[in-house]
Amino acid sequence: MYECDPAGTLSGVVTRVVIVVVALVLLLLAAAWGLQRRLIYLPSDDAVPPAAEMLPGASDVDLRTSDGLRLGAWYLPATEPDLGVTVLVANGNAGDRGSRAPLARALAEQGLSVLLFDYRGYGGNPGDPTEDGLGLDVRAAREFLVDEQGVPPDQLIYYGESLGTGVVVGLATDEPPAGLVLRSPFVDLAALGSFHYPYVPVRLLLRDDFPLRDQIRSIEVPVTVVYGTADSVVPAEQSRDVADAVPGPLHVVEVEGADHNDAVLLDGKALVDAVVDLAERIR
Repeated sequence: MYECDPAGTLSGVVTRVVIVVVALVLLLLAAAWGLQRRLIYLPSDDAVPPAAEMLPGASDVDLRTSDGLRLGAWYLPATEPDLGVTVLVANGNAGDRGSRAPLARALAEQGLSVLLFDYRGYGGNPGDPTEDGLGLDVRAAREFLVDEQGVPPDQLIYYGESLGTGVVVGLATDEPPAGLVLRSPFVDLAALGSFHYPYVPVRLLLRDDFPLRDQIRSIEVPVTVVYGTADSVVPAEQSRDVADAVPGPLHVVEVEGADHNDAVLLDGKALVDAVVDLAERIR
């Protein structure tokens, strides 16, 4: 007569449960690997209007990347008195250049020329955003300013916003500007991802890195770091860590109580004054 083995039955159930759990975990990890860039890069679906509709006096320009893409950009000359300094703006991970128009207008009114551009996959541009791709895009922006507009590199400021801080620091490692403004910088993408997803092995899964803190250690130009103390996207501690790693002249602007997308950190007086102050110091 057949006798049931309770221990064997339990062992089999446990084995099946373990297999199912492992399969689900692997499925989730595979999804995280394949879909992560859709979580990192959030381009706007809105059409970008002509430059003059958003910024009187601005012109539409085309940037050409080394891998053959054509990217849209707006160039806004400074109003008088012109300080003779140009600001290359690298956006954060969301929206398009249209949402940065108020910043460009505020800077131009303070005597700074400004280039706003959209990365690949943003603002109607072709391509898909990646760390390497954004690196090519910002290089194309710099080449336009230096080669076509005749901007001297020693009169050029790189301005990075959030994700854009990683973009401009990467560029600055081999094409140093006169100065850097980093608004809400993060240590690296893995550290930022781990803050938001503490139970996910983010560092093992990430396809893009943006090793901002490590790269900034080799950049000797004047750096201004601006951040909000109540930033819920990029923790203030990470921005301070980046500032602590700066080897050259450093100016830190801490905006008390400001969150990541508060107006004061988009185009507010403290932010604009920080950029203008750096421009006046490098003239």
